[in-house]
Amino acid sequence: MDSLRAARYPFLRGSAEFAEENGGDLHALVTSPSYEDARKRGVERVESAIRDHTVSDVSLLQEYDRLMEVLSYPYARMLVSTVGDRFLTKRYALSEASRMNYLLQGDLSSVAPIAQELDVNSSIDSEGMINMHFTDYLRFSHVMKASEWKLINTDLRNGFVRLGAEKFDRLLQNALQERIEKELPLNIPPEFKSALGRDVGRVSMLLNETKKQLSPTGGEGMSPDYLPPCIKTILANAQNGMNLPHSARFALVSFLHALGLTYEQIIALFAQSPDFDESKSGYQIRHITGEERGGEGYTPPECATMKTNGICFDPDPLCERIKHPLNYYRIKSGNYQRKDDR
Repeated sequence: MDSLRAARYPFLRGSAEFAEENGGDLHALVTSPSYEDARKRGVERVESAIRDHTVSDVSLLQEYDRLMEVLSYPYARMLVSTVGDRFLTKRYALSEASRMNYLLQGDLSSVAPIAQELDVNSSIDSEGMINMHFTDYLRFSHVMKASEWKLINTDLRNGFVRLGAEKFDRLLQNALQERIEKELPLNIPPEFKSALGRDVGRVSMLLNETKKQLSPTGGEGMSPDYLPPCIKTILANAQNGMNLPHSARFALVSFLHALGLTYEQIIALFAQSPDFDESKSGYQIRHITGEERGGEGYTPPECATMKTNGICFDPDPLCERIKHPLNYYRIKSGNYQRKDDR
């Protein structure tokens, strides 16, 4: 494989082969002074993902730089796997995928081999349009909320969706993000974990600081004074023993979980209801927060969804300015940052 393509797209199988041909192996990568630059770049990949949602650029003019770039990718994956935080895994996967999308905009020759690598059924027609099988299209477009991504609004011919390069690259981004999320965490040998210790500590520190900044509460715990009217009403109804519809219970629990409340704190709020059933409520709470499924909790619904479900109660002037209940809390508490707008 061309060394520049290997460095730009280190997730390709050919990139790993390029590293092996140049003497790169995982044990040496983790322990040898010869690969210190690759390790530094690996840390940089992860830290850039945490801070900026992207992987920063580096010079790839020299063959040495390209080899270090290729090797930094598995090192970054080992770091993310050792930290073992789902938030970090998703953020890192998104950052690597976004970088690929950015690079493809000026590198049309790499689109087809990358699509093949990601098992995306597609081809380019005589008009320069990309034909993507509708099953793959649905798989990688379902996370896109804009109406233009709905299958009914596409140019569908004989089972294939015709797309321009920009849209196709965006779907390839989703495909790579999905693959990385499924591949991580890796099973890291104990001896590797020991060698990774210092860099894992550095990444963990930055991750904790960032999560605290992103938290609607700023890491200070929940204050009832900052709750949006809809959540206040639903919480009061729950504590007064009213039978909440599923949409309201889901909105309340997912919102409280997003604020950082633990299972014990959330169940304690429900326990104030006169007809509290711990076994029933406990299962529902664990499912919504992800504990029951062994994964990440659900995201709280947006204001538009709350309105559709009939659980947008007593909106005040601030409600008219925001699109998500969490941003109501952020603004009220002084922890609002535009880049975190949902």
